[in-house]
Amino acid sequence: MKSNKLAVMMLMALIVSACTWVQLTPEGEKVRVLSAQEVEKCRLLGQTTANTRAKVAGVQRHDNAVDFELTALARNAAVNLGGDSVVAAGDLVDVKQTFKVYRCMPE
Repeated sequence: MKSNKLAVMMLMALIVSACTWVQLTPEGEKVRVLSAQEVEKCRLLGQTTANTRAKVAGVQRHDNAVDFELTALARNAAVNLGGDSVVAAGDLVDVKQTFKVYRCMPE
């Protein structure tokens, strides 16, 4: 019985660690994630900093889930600046990352 409870708890921890809580807005879905080389001819509009949680209910989250959330937050925020593209402006530090926001398509 104890081993079943332990197995269920471990499964729940695995599921929670992979979950993402941030959803892309319909507008954010249109924002592209590009490299610095791809935005050379684009107009820089500003930057946004996204942050999320490294742990949920005491369980360390998967890197992919954290990365997805940070990128989704940046894409959603880019819309508010009139941007259509984002580029990571640095490394992920303490579950926080800065993104530069660009306008590449004509308005």
